[in-house]
Amino acid sequence: MNIFKKVLIGLLIVTALIFIAALVAPKKFHAKGETTINKPISEVYKYVKSIKTQEEYSIWFEEDPNIIKNYYGKDGEIGSGLKWQSEIVGNGEQKIKNLSENKKVEIDLYLMDNSKANHLVYEMDELSPNKTKLTIEVDGETPIPFNLMSLMYDMNASFQQNADNLKKVLEDK
Repeated sequence: MNIFKKVLIGLLIVTALIFIAALVAPKKFHAKGETTINKPISEVYKYVKSIKTQEEYSIWFEEDPNIIKNYYGKDGEIGSGLKWQSEIVGNGEQKIKNLSENKKVEIDLYLMDNSKANHLVYEMDELSPNKTKLTIEVDGETPIPFNLMSLMYDMNASFQQNADNLKKVLEDK
């Protein structure tokens, strides 16, 4: 019985420490990736406003080839989007919120079945007729206890990898 009590107390202490860490860990996050693509801004814009094209460059689709995807609306238009289910990358949804021709694609991004949207933006700047700077940024909030992942996971690296993948895909077309 004495060992059982010690194990139980130990588990309670570990649980309490995890809970306290989740309370003090950052809940808000920002991540960014950027690249220069050797393509006209109109081609880059047309490509990134399509949510379906993310299957060609997004690291999250690579992480789970069995992800269940449900697209809705007319792809590339405001209100269209994707709901997904995955045991590996988690469930979520993204929906096009705003489009600014050859400038910006704004997406509401819901992660881990959270009902509060994160703000995902693809922003383009024309550097020359055949050169476009692309920035992918996300701002949001992660609910407790999922915010603990931010202590171990570098979202900037993931968004940079997506930008690099997108560059390669577009330049290879």
